[in-house]
Parts: sequence; C-alpha cells; structure tokens
Amino acid sequence: MPKFADPEEKFQWLTTAPIPGLVGSLAVPTVISMLITSIYNMADTYFVGSLGKSAQGAVSVVLPLMAVIQAIGFTFGNGAGNTASRLLGQQKREEAETVAATGFFSGVFMGLCFALLGELFLEPLVNLLGATDTIRPFAMDYARYILIGAPYMVGALCLNNLLRFAGSAAYAMVGITAGGILNMILDPIFILPWGFNMGVAGAALATILSQLVSFLILWFNTGRNGTIPIHLRRWKVKNGPLFQVVKGGLPSFSRQALASVAAIFLNWAARPYGDAAIAAMGIVNKVSMFSGSAIIGFGQGFQPVCGFNFGARLYHRVREAYWFCVKLGTGVLAVVAALVFVFAGQIVHAFQPGDAEVVALGTLALRCAMAALPTMAYSTTNNMMLQTVGETGRATLLSAARQGLFFIPAILILPWIFEFNGVMLAQPVADVCACLLAVPLSTGFLRKMKVMEAEKDLQS
Repeated sequence: MPKFADPEEKFQWLTTAPIPGLVGSLAVPTVISMLITSIYNMADTYFVGSLGKSAQGAVSVVLPLMAVIQAIGFTFGNGAGNTASRLLGQQKREEAETVAATGFFSGVFMGLCFALLGELFLEPLVNLLGATDTIRPFAMDYARYILIGAPYMVGALCLNNLLRFAGSAAYAMVGITAGGILNMILDPIFILPWGFNMGVAGAALATILSQLVSFLILWFNTGRNGTIPIHLRRWKVKNGPLFQVVKGGLPSFSRQALASVAAIFLNWAARPYGDAAIAAMGIVNKVSMFSGSAIIGFGQGFQPVCGFNFGARLYHRVREAYWFCVKLGTGVLAVVAALVFVFAGQIVHAFQPGDAEVVALGTLALRCAMAALPTMAYSTTNNMMLQTVGETGRATLLSAARQGLFFIPAILILPWIFEFNGVMLAQPVADVCACLLAVPLSTGFLRKMKVMEAEKDLQS
C-alpha cells in the first residue's frame, strides 16, 4: 500500500485507482491479519490439547466469552469506522475524527464494565457457557485472565477497524501480526511443564499479554499516513455521534453477539455426548474460522473502498469492487474447503493426537463444515457492503442469519432428530440458508444504488 503525504492524496487513490489492484492492496494486509489471528487462536487449542480433552473443552467453553468481547470491539470499531469512511469520502475530516474518538473510548469503557461483571460472577458464567463438572475448573482458570484483558482487547479491535476503514490496513496488520506471533511464542512457555507449567491459565495469560502488545502498536499508528488521530477531547457522549456509531455497528453486534449465543447452544447440544464431543466441536470451530478468515479479511479490504466511493457517489466503483470480491472469494474458499475436506483427519489429529474419539468425531464434523464453506463468500461480502453503506436494517438481518436466525433453530431441532450428527450439520445448514437470504437483500440494494446513480447523472 502506498504512503501519503496528506489525506487528500489518500482520497484520490481510493476513488480513482483501478479496483482489482486497490482492493488487493488493502485486502492483503487484512487477510494476513485474519490468518495470524486465527493461527494464534489455534495455537491455544494445539498446546492445550496436550493437557487432555477436559482442558481442550475449556477453551471451547470460553469461546462465547471471547465472542462477547469481540462483539463490543466490532460494534464500536465497525460502527465508528464505516461512518468515518463515508465522512472521509465526503471530505468531512473533523467530523470523522469525532466519530472515531467516540467509538474508541466508548468501546473501551464498555469492555471495562464487562470485565468487572464477569470477574464478579465467574463461576455462574462458565456454568452458563456450558461447562461440565470436569471442564469447569479449567474454564474458570482460562476465563479469569481473558476478562482481565477485555478493556484493551476491545480497544485493539476498535483501533484495528478504524485504521482499516481509513484505508491504512497495513498499519493495522503490523499490530495484529506482532501480537499473534508473540502469542504463539508465549503459549508453550506459559502452558507446558518445561516452562511455567500454568496449563490453560497460561494460554489465557499469553493471549492477554499479546493483545496488550497489539493494542500499544495500533495506538502508536493512529494519526499516521493520513489515518484518523484519536483524542480524548473529541469523545462526545452527549449531543454527539454515539447513536450513529452504535447504529452503524449494530450489524457487527448482531453477528458477534449471536456467535456467542450460538457457541453456548453448541456446547449445550454437544454436552450430552461428553467432553470428547465438546472438544471435537471446539477444534472444528477453530479450523473453520481459520478456513474462512481469508474471505473475512478480503471483505475487510473491500470495506474502505466501498465506504469512500459510496460517500463520493461513485456507485459504479462500489459495484465493480463488490463483484470482484464475490467472484474471487468464492473461488478461494472452494479450493480451501476441498483441501481441508481431504486432510480433515490429519488436521484434527494434530490438535488432539492422544484421543481417538475426539479425532473420529472431529473429522466427520470438519468435513460437514467444509461442504458449506464456499457460501460464506457471497453472504459475507454482501453483509460488509450493506453495513458500510449504512443499510443497517438489511445488514443486521443478514448478520443475524448465519448464527442466529438459522443456526439456533437448527441446533435445537437437528440433534433431536439425528443426535450428534445433527450437532455437526447445524452450522452447514445455517450457512446455506444465510447465503440464500443474501440474494434478495443484496439484489434490492444494488437496484437502489442504480436509481441513485441515475439521479446523480440527472443532477449533473
């Protein structure tokens, strides 16, 4: 990605550069960031696997807690980011800075409140998340440290999204990548007997220390290369853009909060089949997240292009970027799904080599998940487009579909009919249904954008 002497140069680049190269230059850093994030999430799963399936199950049980922290970060980060990108497209920089500061500081405050409540009610919390009697002690050890890091984990997510939407994905990548690499280094040191021998608590400690490093690097990079500076004096709660930020982040909140609820339902659905089933589904979730991270990163590279050009009323460039992402993303995910499907057994075995039951259950579940993976390209790109342009209702409905509107009924009904096979099928069924829902939602907006383009041409 090129460097810019001032914001005007960046505006010209985002609104005039050829779409494939522009989206690609913004997407590569975000794809790398997503892959690194997924890898260090899997590092916890890999090293904790040596402690047994109950410890492995604890990581799965605490996953919904992580999803809530992400929900707060993405709500305020994406809400501020997509609003700021449209304002920057309209060349309203001071308003964009106010929106950015309001989103960041509000998010950190909410992260602090969540951390305090979680620490106060830790044991009831892990029980609610689906812990069995044997998993509960491990889950409490893991969750306790994660909650300590919640405020600045939210802050890091906010800054990451603000940098991306300002067209500075490379700066965001540096912070995320540095934290991810540090996490992978610290995991064995804190977890394993030859190091500090802290077990699952060590995995959580490695995570929050790494997230702290990411936060500090991301904070250092704000205000550089034409990005938006964050100043406390611009935090406006009363008579400010807080409502606009929350409204813009509602699809993200819907998506991430429902991911937490879905993970809880999944843990409860797998619970009757024992710790092995919970551990297996946890491994499948992590591998599936890694497999889909490329398209999420690619979509995040698309968002600043979409926001700037929509704000500048260059609707033909929004459409061109949209179709470029849909076509390329579907092809990439089809290749990834095929590879993971073929090597599913070896992948699950790498995470839990000492437990044949976990490997057998996880292999079948992972292959079920891969069958529907390519559908994510279409639904994810549409969700990101609708959210970025301010179509909050359509975006919220679509973001709620995959792990709420369709997944929750599936996880309640299918296991009752097909037992554990129903647990494995719930997410693929929800993925296909979400893709089908995206068709009318996106088609309606694309038609609306053509009308806006015709009105613009008449005015000129």
